[in-house]
Amino acid sequence: MPACLMSPTKAPATRYFMSFHYFAGAACRALTARKDGPSLYDVCDPVLSDTASGDPHLAKFYRTALGNPALRILLRRAGLPELRDEGTLTRLRAALAQARDEAEPDWAVVGQPIADLVDSIALDHPRPPPMPFTAAMPQSTEIDGVIRDCAQHLLGSYRRNGFLPTYAAFNLIGDPDVRGRELIMALTGLNARGYKNSSLLFNLARVFIARSPARAVVNPPWKGIAEPMWEPVQIRHRSAYYDAFFIEALLSFIETGLASVADKIAAERAIADMVDFCVNISREQVEGLGGARFDVITALAPAPHPRFSRYFAQIKQDLGFGIYVPDCDTTACSISAATQAGCTDAIIDQPLLDFYAGYQVRAGVNEPRVTVPLNDNIDYEGGVATWIDNLKGERPYGNDLDPTLNLDILEVSFRNLERWKVLETPSRLATVHRIIGFQKRLAASGAFANPRSHIYYLPELYSAYFGRCYAAFLELPLAAQAAIDPAGDFDFIRHRVLSYVKGELMAAEMNVFDAALALIALGHLGADPRAFAPALNVIVAGLGEGGRRGPFRAYEWNKMKTPTRILVGGPEVTSAFVLMGLAVAKRAMARG
Repeated sequence: MPACLMSPTKAPATRYFMSFHYFAGAACRALTARKDGPSLYDVCDPVLSDTASGDPHLAKFYRTALGNPALRILLRRAGLPELRDEGTLTRLRAALAQARDEAEPDWAVVGQPIADLVDSIALDHPRPPPMPFTAAMPQSTEIDGVIRDCAQHLLGSYRRNGFLPTYAAFNLIGDPDVRGRELIMALTGLNARGYKNSSLLFNLARVFIARSPARAVVNPPWKGIAEPMWEPVQIRHRSAYYDAFFIEALLSFIETGLASVADKIAAERAIADMVDFCVNISREQVEGLGGARFDVITALAPAPHPRFSRYFAQIKQDLGFGIYVPDCDTTACSISAATQAGCTDAIIDQPLLDFYAGYQVRAGVNEPRVTVPLNDNIDYEGGVATWIDNLKGERPYGNDLDPTLNLDILEVSFRNLERWKVLETPSRLATVHRIIGFQKRLAASGAFANPRSHIYYLPELYSAYFGRCYAAFLELPLAAQAAIDPAGDFDFIRHRVLSYVKGELMAAEMNVFDAALALIALGHLGADPRAFAPALNVIVAGLGEGGRRGPFRAYEWNKMKTPTRILVGGPEVTSAFVLMGLAVAKRAMARG
């Protein structure tokens, strides 16, 4: 899987897009390095090359993901000196054999030798160098031109594909926040056997990568914070979660007044199709508290709707991603987008807060609902967990809790405040108050700015999504705002987020995606438009970087931390967020 070889995680202080010469040199050094101990394949081949016994998926995963020829060549000289000790090597192989042979392995025991090795590697989050503030603004015609280019990219891609694609890429070096302790959390908290298998082996592989010259191939430097998604291999697919944000992007294009009559008609047709994909094709029914049934939105609709190629559909199965269940975030964003588009389907009338209350953490009551607490540096009280059990009771990913997801729940609740009778229903209002309390504690502690606090996103994306949520809050009548936020918590969070965006994110080197998120946050949170200049300049200067695939490159939008770091984004995603960021900035600048 060459995609595994081309997705970075950590970069030194200076980041830039890598050339062919960089990769050629890095690969040459990896292929000619002195081997200093047994390699990944010396460890695993004796245990996993034969599928005659035990769990067949573990060996199949090993052959598919880690045993492919390209990775074997790259890692053939990547060895660990401590594995020259026969006792250490034997214990590691015994753990793999236990994972292979036992029907119900003790995953904490199985994972410990790998966790010990994971703790021997050092990965850091990006730390872009500081940049001086640039006050000069681009011309308004340049901003309008970028908006039109992004819109044409989205509309053209929709015409060609029949949908707007998003891409996923595996990152074998893993996430900086997943160390040995977090690996054990994943192995004991996830439910699907295939997902445990893939987490175990991916984490073993990342040690050999991070501690060898192969690291420079897998982990090239980049500019800014959001990670570029390196080609050549990325897995194209479609999800209601992505369609929801493409809907918002096209709505924002129409609202700018820059769309021609033909473009407006094309955008409206695409929006109608994506709304249908969200609320009908991706719909499934689940049980809430007390057995009540709710319609929710699944992360991946049944085949053929996700639009995987046959090859990648099989790869997905082989890697242990066979079962997908609905999630609270996809449901919230899909219902929000449908609401904004004027959809009248009955699914929007459901008071989803009644359902979300069943997944809301109450300390000392249902806290064990979070079985994979990778971000246990934050207080979960009042937060809503991610994954929804389907009607069969399946929960392959266990459950986790992400702060940004909870902003989306607030945002959709504000948009449907009257429809769901939130103010008239004490239990629903209490659910909203507890989510706001969860968010205030994040802001007060500064934890929202720590990447470890987030499961699926980065702090700058949290900031943009808070801006989106705050804008929906401000659209409410003043009496409703007072009932929802009597203590002024939203204003407190607003000041903290603005301080992070202006004082940290924009004070350092940014890439185009970082800049788009900064504009969404600044514009929605009422920042002085003069503060937009650095982000606007980054976007205008970056136009054309995407080459034939679009105006801009593909960047990390969201991610998984298990079984390894899996990035999701794409050129269309970048165009959508740049379009939304510029539309928000344009509106704010028009207000003065």
